[in-house]
Amino acid sequence: MTGHVRVAVVGGGPAGLAAAAALAPRVDGPVLVLEREAATGGIPRHSDHLGYGMRDLHRFVSGPEYGRRLTARAAAAGATLETEAMVTGWAGDRTLEITSPRGRRTVTADAVVLATGARERPRAARLIPGDRPDGVLTTGQLQQLVHLHHRTVGTRAVVVGAELVSWSAVLTLRAAGCRTVLMTSEFPRPEAYAAFHLPGRLALRVPVRTRTRVVAIHGRDRVTAVDVEDLRTGRRSRVACDTVITTADWIPDHELARLAGLALDPATLGPQVDTALATSRPGVFAAGNLLHPVDTADVAALDGRHVAAAVLAHLSGTAAPPGPPIELVADAPLRWVAPQLLRPGGPAPARGRLLAWTDEFHRFPGVTAHQDGRRIGSARLAWPAAPGRALRIPFSVVRAARPGDGPVHLGLSV
Repeated sequence: MTGHVRVAVVGGGPAGLAAAAALAPRVDGPVLVLEREAATGGIPRHSDHLGYGMRDLHRFVSGPEYGRRLTARAAAAGATLETEAMVTGWAGDRTLEITSPRGRRTVTADAVVLATGARERPRAARLIPGDRPDGVLTTGQLQQLVHLHHRTVGTRAVVVGAELVSWSAVLTLRAAGCRTVLMTSEFPRPEAYAAFHLPGRLALRVPVRTRTRVVAIHGRDRVTAVDVEDLRTGRRSRVACDTVITTADWIPDHELARLAGLALDPATLGPQVDTALATSRPGVFAAGNLLHPVDTADVAALDGRHVAAAVLAHLSGTAAPPGPPIELVADAPLRWVAPQLLRPGGPAPARGRLLAWTDEFHRFPGVTAHQDGRRIGSARLAWPAAPGRALRIPFSVVRAARPGDGPVHLGLSV
């Protein structure tokens, strides 16, 4: 069974739904969203707390409400939303292999938008040794159990990580009647903004140990304890618990990008894209946390809106032939930058910002851009740089980049 659509969007989370809502009224043909879960909305639909929609909807709503609003917008715009549809591979150029309860089929599209998002590394990928009992979950698994399936978890939890998503896990544990007895962070201070971290510690009474890591998990049928190591002294202590939540440490869901042979960025592990969010294959675009694992849901949605212009230009045949790109390179302590390519005459990135990830804390740092040994731009950032949250770098710092002068290096200055 085969079919044809004008645009296929793979992923029904914020980026995919926003892209579909922007494209459907302006495309002369079907816009199809393919979502592997039973409902669209992505991760927010099982994050049952406030904090969503501020940048894109200019609202302050819960995750499930945010997912419903994005779904309603895409459907009202005329997009077709197909759930329980798993894209398993490619059967040709822009031809997707799909498996669902309705059978197997292929769909050919004139343009494809990959919006498959990112996931947290599970315990095995983090190489935490010890027993293999029940009770070890990622944040996503925890929230699905509690908010979608209305299951209970344990009574005492240790949360690995102190990012924003870690506090989201704490709120979910609290809703399930499980007390968080400890949060651990390998960094010298919690990764979350103080505006979230301090109220969390005070209101939820959660102890946070910095410069520590979980080095072993104990228990046969169920978790009974973890060993926590102080990275400064090497001293270890045992903490009794029946639940362990591994949070953050994101990796993009890039399997389809790899199968397509797209150029991948070695730092993000997602597709390498230019500021229009075009990948290395003509007619294939990418958006959201597949590109920058991971930023907030509303930033991913704004990516979805942004990619629509490039998709429309491709469909109409008005897209300018791609010229030689200028590569953007993140210098330590920056780990990655997205997008990674500038093209002469290309648009500014979504929100007029580059996104970057740092491995160090810096209070209100500057960012500088150098090309061929010369400084081409700089800016002072309004927010602290810290692991666990993306930096937003004004596009102006790289506007003076010149073709043929080699890559542009981005770095932090204190």
